[in-house]
Amino acid sequence: MARIAVFNQKGGVGKTTTTLNLLGAIASRGGIPMAIDLDPQAHLSAIAGVSPQSSDASVYAFYRDARALSSLAAASGLGWPIIPAHIELAKVDSQFGKGPNVLNRLRIGLARDGMGEAGSVLIDCSPMLGVLSLSAIFAADRVLVPVSADYLAVKGALQVDRTLNALARVLGRRIERRYVVTRFDARRRMSWDILETFKSRFGPDLAETRISENVAIAESPFTDRDVFAHAPASRGAADYAALHDELDAAGFFGSRVEAPREILAAVA
Repeated sequence: MARIAVFNQKGGVGKTTTTLNLLGAIASRGGIPMAIDLDPQAHLSAIAGVSPQSSDASVYAFYRDARALSSLAAASGLGWPIIPAHIELAKVDSQFGKGPNVLNRLRIGLARDGMGEAGSVLIDCSPMLGVLSLSAIFAADRVLVPVSADYLAVKGALQVDRTLNALARVLGRRIERRYVVTRFDARRRMSWDILETFKSRFGPDLAETRISENVAIAESPFTDRDVFAHAPASRGAADYAALHDELDAAGFFGSRVEAPREILAAVA
């Protein structure tokens, strides 16, 4: 199964919400996905009910102390395990720099623990391009990029595309990706204009499924549940179910690609 980094350099586009609801969609179909929270804000961890008081029980201990990822996984009440985040993750960039050792660490740790063999691993990334997000992208087979239907998000999505294309030269392969439009309001002409812009720019890399602006999607994190548990008959649940099925049919959750060759020193 695949390792998927959910990433966007712009905040407020539905990154954690998309991670949460794709985990829920996989679990609702009988899968057992794994979540890794690499965002120091730790929102996904909080929703999952796993907020360690000490950084020793978070993914920060993996970077600082070389703890095995499997030893940091905790059961959530949502049907899938999570390796939680902690605010101390914000120190990773200043403590470890951007050398190949730290950028490769997550990929090597996942392979060593065999994570992703039985089910997909979804990595909720920090909304900035630093060590955490770079290591997630290097570890991932594919990148999912939520982009909200507003004009500021267009610039952010174009920057993500440039970033992924630049990293492809480092990794020695094109990074497979999907952009998914979130917070889409069909009543607004602007939403349709932005959708056409994305279609023109991203072509087949743009998911056909759009995530509608929906109250149930906004409410569900506040109830510490995904949208399927919170409002299974809602438009939001239908949209995320459709997104899961589209990605699944395209092989997005399928077997991993070969690990990239060791040329990561180029970004040190």
